[in-house]
Amino acid sequence: MAETPELLDSLLRVPAPSGYEAPAAQVWREAASFADLRTDGLGSSMALVGDEDAKPLLAIAGHIDEIGLVVTHIDDQGFIWFAPIGGWDPQILVGQRVEIVTKDGPVYGVAGRKPIHLLEADQRKKVVELKKLHIDIGAADGDEARELVRIGDPVVVAAEPMRVQGERLVSRSLDNRLGSYVALEVARRVHERGRLTGRVAAVANAQEEIGLNGARTSSFALRPDLAVAVDVTHATDAPGIDKNQEGDHALGSGPVIGRGSTLSPKVFELLAETAEREGIAYTIEASGNRTATDADATQISRSGIPTGLVSIPLRYMHSPVEMVDLRDVEAAVELLVAFAESLEPDVDLSR
Repeated sequence: MAETPELLDSLLRVPAPSGYEAPAAQVWREAASFADLRTDGLGSSMALVGDEDAKPLLAIAGHIDEIGLVVTHIDDQGFIWFAPIGGWDPQILVGQRVEIVTKDGPVYGVAGRKPIHLLEADQRKKVVELKKLHIDIGAADGDEARELVRIGDPVVVAAEPMRVQGERLVSRSLDNRLGSYVALEVARRVHERGRLTGRVAAVANAQEEIGLNGARTSSFALRPDLAVAVDVTHATDAPGIDKNQEGDHALGSGPVIGRGSTLSPKVFELLAETAEREGIAYTIEASGNRTATDADATQISRSGIPTGLVSIPLRYMHSPVEMVDLRDVEAAVELLVAFAESLEPDVDLSR
């Protein structure tokens, strides 16, 4: 069993939901010391390698935020109420241990609800609502809780990375610390190999889960000649998933190259040709109206940026037990390194 990459492991262990990305951004920026590091006002990070005037400039972008919660009220009994940051299945939260990020350090608690023994028969049949859940930090009363926690403090599920069988890794926030890790690892490798004729900007975007916001500002600031968003997609080898609707993307089947109405046809072809030339297994995912990734925002930045999408198959998305095959992560890195090194200065990306 290969070790989990050190940077990826470090990124997964810090709490950093949308709008509160600073802890993860700090880890990423420290690892980007080999590059020309830039930031923007939203907290997105950009690490550039290659000669300053070299063409083309390729942006490889993953988002560094995760879904989370935010404290909205602390009642007189010391219970903490919250709102979602990003998209949640409320039932996943029931009984979870949580970490509240405060100015004085982490405060731990649990997401609670009335025990099943005390629920009426009709209540047991109903889907739990997020607004009916609370966080219990064990405080004696509201005064004690308010000394520890403030309104607006972010919350994440407390779930450390865990290796399971084979090359598979389980953790919260794989969506999408994976993308930000891949982007920076690609920049590091092309920098060290010295074969790059153009430029690469690794990007760790903020606020993807609440509206693709970081992709808008970083794409505008960088103005790349082309871009590839790196995200996760649903692994379709888990029970209950319809391959007729979602495609065939099993864990271990390699990166998933996006093809669709909002994605550049030429970037897609170049990515697919690179994978075939390098002997990298891949699958294709089609999209109609949108990809629901940073690619959607990047491709309409300024006057339009030719944009591709490379995704990594993931089980149990938006949960504390997201699962990925690390072989797919490494294959995505290898694909994008080869892609970046193969780009010609006059590459034609017109539509």
